[in-house]
Amino acid sequence: MAYVVTDACSGCRYTECVTVCPVECFHIDDRMTYIDPENCIDCGGCAPACPVGAILADYLVPADKREWIGINRNRAGETPVVSARLPPLPGAEERRRMLGA
Repeated sequence: MAYVVTDACSGCRYTECVTVCPVECFHIDDRMTYIDPENCIDCGGCAPACPVGAILADYLVPADKREWIGINRNRAGETPVVSARLPPLPGAEERRRMLGA
């Protein structure tokens, strides 16, 4: 079991989640973060740290977002590890409000 970053992260890319991860399983691209399910130890610390609620345990991912399980697996293999907090993307606060978070 692992945690999954869903599309709510897209356009925000808050990285508070990264700072609480004990195993550096987060990867990043120019629009969002991803969790490597092979490295995730299922500690759950990242989910409450996400300001937009984009991170869920894989078994709690709703049916209409299940594709994000595979997207995280694939993108984690293609993108660099991120282990430090970075500034959110421009417009992240607007997106956060739009998501109701």
